[in-house]
Amino acid sequence: MKIILATSNKGKIKEIRESFEDCEVCAYGDIMESFEIKEDGKTFKENAIIKAKAIFDKLEDTKNCIVLSDDSGISVPIFNNAPGIYSARYAGINATAKDNLYKLIEDLKKEGIKKTTAFYTAAMAIATDRAIFTVHGWMHGEVIDEARGDNGFGYDPMFIPEGFDKTLGELDENVKKKLSHRSKAIRLTKKLIF
Repeated sequence: MKIILATSNKGKIKEIRESFEDCEVCAYGDIMESFEIKEDGKTFKENAIIKAKAIFDKLEDTKNCIVLSDDSGISVPIFNNAPGIYSARYAGINATAKDNLYKLIEDLKKEGIKKTTAFYTAAMAIATDRAIFTVHGWMHGEVIDEARGDNGFGYDPMFIPEGFDKTLGELDENVKKKLSHRSKAIRLTKKLIF
């Protein structure tokens, strides 16, 4: 089975590809010209479905493949669950992952917050020739007002998972894989497609 990923995010591609090592996995940009997908959903689930459907609708051969999309981000309850679905553009439309990370750190510092509850959400949509299915994975913990560690990507250097005293940026990659919201969603995805 061929799995086409509805993303160009290198971190997501690497993580998902490693999880489906027995399948042919490629980013949609490897088989078709990249195009802009308007993510105008109000939830992670809605945006994941929008992306999966947009790519699936452009495929010529839909019998031998599935499209897998992920919409994920971090939510901080004290900030009304921001950045939430805007995690990838929290610091602006063309913001880098580091820009977003440091904006959230700056927002914590402005409020005098050293540490507060936060959670990651990963919604995955699986588009097949039969239907679109969705699954979710979550990871709970806290965000801190500084970046620590070089592992992971996005907000990982400021997120401490429940039961740990190190950030995802400091934790070993294998530990992170067991805990991650995306890993949890991938495990559920595997149950649906295999």
